[in-house]
Amino acid sequence: MAASVRQRIEKLREEIRRHDYLYYVLARPEISDREYDRLFEELKRLETRHPELVTPDSPTQRVGGQPIEGFTSVRHAVPMLSIDNTYDADQLREFDERVARGLGGEPYEYLVDPKIDGVAVSLRYERGVLTLAATRGDGTTGDDITHNARTIRAIPLKLIGRDVPDVLEVRGEIVWPKESFRAFNEKLAAEGKPTFANPRNATAGTLKQLDPRNVAGRGLIFVAHGFGVIEPLPADTAEALFKKFAHWGIPVSPYRRLYKRIDDLIRDLPEWERRRHEFPYEVDGLVVKINALHQRDALGATSRYPRWCIAYKFSAEQAESVIRRVDFQVGKLGTITPRAVMDPVHLSGTTVRHATLHNFDQVDRLDVRVGDTVVVEKAGEIIPQVVRVVKEKRPKDAKRIQRPRKCPVCGGSVEQDEGGVYLRCINPACPAQLKERLIHFCGRNQMDIEGAGQVLIETLVDEGLLRDYADLYHLHKKRKRLVALERMGEKSVENLLSGIEKSKRQPLSRLLAALNIRHVGASTAELLAEHFGSMEALQKASEEELMEVEGIGPEVAGSIRRFFDSPEGMRIIERLKDAGVNMKQPRRARRTDSPLAGKTVVVTGTLSSMSRKEAQDAIKRMGGTPAGSVSRKTDLVVVGENPGSKYDKARQLGINIIDETKFLKLLEA
Repeated sequence: MAASVRQRIEKLREEIRRHDYLYYVLARPEISDREYDRLFEELKRLETRHPELVTPDSPTQRVGGQPIEGFTSVRHAVPMLSIDNTYDADQLREFDERVARGLGGEPYEYLVDPKIDGVAVSLRYERGVLTLAATRGDGTTGDDITHNARTIRAIPLKLIGRDVPDVLEVRGEIVWPKESFRAFNEKLAAEGKPTFANPRNATAGTLKQLDPRNVAGRGLIFVAHGFGVIEPLPADTAEALFKKFAHWGIPVSPYRRLYKRIDDLIRDLPEWERRRHEFPYEVDGLVVKINALHQRDALGATSRYPRWCIAYKFSAEQAESVIRRVDFQVGKLGTITPRAVMDPVHLSGTTVRHATLHNFDQVDRLDVRVGDTVVVEKAGEIIPQVVRVVKEKRPKDAKRIQRPRKCPVCGGSVEQDEGGVYLRCINPACPAQLKERLIHFCGRNQMDIEGAGQVLIETLVDEGLLRDYADLYHLHKKRKRLVALERMGEKSVENLLSGIEKSKRQPLSRLLAALNIRHVGASTAELLAEHFGSMEALQKASEEELMEVEGIGPEVAGSIRRFFDSPEGMRIIERLKDAGVNMKQPRRARRTDSPLAGKTVVVTGTLSSMSRKEAQDAIKRMGGTPAGSVSRKTDLVVVGENPGSKYDKARQLGINIIDETKFLKLLEA
């Protein structure tokens, strides 16, 4: 009996894997969804009755039982580099000329694939079983999202075939197909819930869910387009390798093409562009890659981009619409941004109703008015913006856009930046600023409070539960009110409060970056925290003492001083201290015996052996201080490929300049 049950379970697993392969890889399903569900339900029943026969790679084990507490970082075995971009045929020809020179006259061909607008991930299989899924992150390290990736049916938990490598790292995109995305949004709308803006952002948000049950059923898919470590490597071209991927059950793009000459690809560009909306998922260009793997190795890479591939970006789509009114949005620093509200128009796969006008100087330059017909495009395929007014269509009653004399949210006073283009609300208690500041404070690169997203922050402000940053650290006293909020419950509240408590331990640099001090971003915050060591020392520093920090000039020093001298700044620091938030920066162990000890070092240009961040971390380990700008305080400038104005300034000031080879020797000292 046990043997027959085991055989039936194995048979069902193989059947389900085969049908996943037919559906996701070959796009040739043989059975209906109902028949597939029957096979799945039978497997589930048998495994429930015989739990000793359940294996981690069974199709029923895609969704785990419990949410995770948070995401852990993992280091990629091979860095996931970015791809350099090009926007026209001439730049493609220049790329081809560089390839030809790099290969010394050797014949070559290109593999061309649609550039999928999804979330880049790496899947690692060991002996055919999925062991890790990670986001690209910064290219060197990413987030472990294995628990979520397992729920995506297009990602095989176990590969098919006997010729699977011992180790296989597949790179590709997790993407939300247009039809599935539309259906899910319709379901949300029918339930009275907010809908997602676009598939790309919705996919990224979905993969950041702590509970994999929130990922299952959304219809995400995976499409492979590259690889990391493969041991042993079973092919000598990318095309042959992709055929192997498909043979093993990994979805690959069916739209890829081989080109012998760059001119043939350029000839086909209009056709590719016409077809961009025929693909089942969002596509924003083409990726052009050398096909032969040994030629890729010969061409190599810079610290940021492979030299054997390039992304050709489709031109930004434009559409005409009519402006019906202009709203004024208030940002976290009080910046008032005019936003056009228009007749709905379809643009780059989404329906657009709003477009930014950036600032009031831009409004004047465009001479845009309410009632105008305007040309709208997506900046970088993301943000809709008004680029031109169709003046021949202007109605006689078109109304000029007036600059607000008071804040549109709180009614407070507004001021124009001195010498700048921005109009700002100067009321620190403005509710719109408060929401934006709190969202920033809780963000991943600041205090990193898990669960404190935009919607929740806005709700907490509207409910009167948050009036400043410090109120976050008193929310545990209002647990009943939190649990009673819409879309909240005991588990969500517990996760939120846990994230808030954990954030108290963030270093001073994170807190400074979170406080929304004008001109103080993450890098400046780290310089300040490293230099002064504590909030108390920083609060006491004069403008002159602040300017002793490399990269801090009069404008930044004045802004920092104004924050700490303001009643609001003093009050919020005291409240955060009282709540137990850390106010110190852990001192890095710095070498004092290295050639860089005590020196201020600027890196400019592209290094072939490491990224900019890796170089700066190495400088810190050697006891030096990395800086972002060149001044008389700079001791050393490291120059890579294509250095910019920092190199010219260093020469003018007579600062010691070295190349990457000498820099690496200093690091080895």
